[in-house]
Amino acid sequence: MTADLSLHLVTDPVLCGERGVVETVRLAVAGGVRVVQLRDKTATDAEVVEQLVELAAVIDGRALLLVDDRVDAAVAARERGARVDGVHVGQNDADVRWARARLGSDALIGLTANRPDQLAAVSALPAGTVDYLGVGVVRPTRTKPDHPPALGVDGFRALAAATPLPCVAIGGIGPDDVEALRDAGAAGVAVVSALCAADDPEAEAADLARRWRAGIAPRVLSIAGSDPSGAPASRPT
Repeated sequence: MTADLSLHLVTDPVLCGERGVVETVRLAVAGGVRVVQLRDKTATDAEVVEQLVELAAVIDGRALLLVDDRVDAAVAARERGARVDGVHVGQNDADVRWARARLGSDALIGLTANRPDQLAAVSALPAGTVDYLGVGVVRPTRTKPDHPPALGVDGFRALAAATPLPCVAIGGIGPDDVEALRDAGAAGVAVVSALCAADDPEAEAADLARRWRAGIAPRVLSIAGSDPSGAPASRPT
């Protein structure tokens, strides 16, 4: 698998409003989002499976599709033929080693980390358990009111420099943060409100993608393995 981690959309059903998650995702992917993470803490596993199936059809291979925490839902959606590329797990979510065992070596698996001790714990895991880290929050954000103290760009830079894993910045990120975070060592940025609450998610995604690409060559993450879902091995770059 070759994964372009540059621009993530993390969904929020409340912020998407009447437009809905599926239409928001469709527009955001058209604008340049490369990774979509379905996050819906209130939905049942069965509802998450249905959402994954629908999102996979809308994305149609143009971006990677992850789900927050719900490993079994990812497996069930794959069994229904949906292209679900992996999961992102938080520190209090499913055990990342179990997630890797359930989804296989081809899956893209991210783990939240925002402290040096969490980075140390990741380094003790078997190689290949985690593919990237979600590091934040960078700025205070209302989407996670219980978040730890905001890192800022300098705090993100310090954590990213302390691990060999690609780090995706998340938490309160706006357009003006993108280039600074890229220069601080981010492999990508993940946004929620900036796209879910946007009047025009396609235009906003295009602007974020343009800011990310300014003056740099594309950065991708290669992951070895076969795809148990039967989907093609190639991924967007």
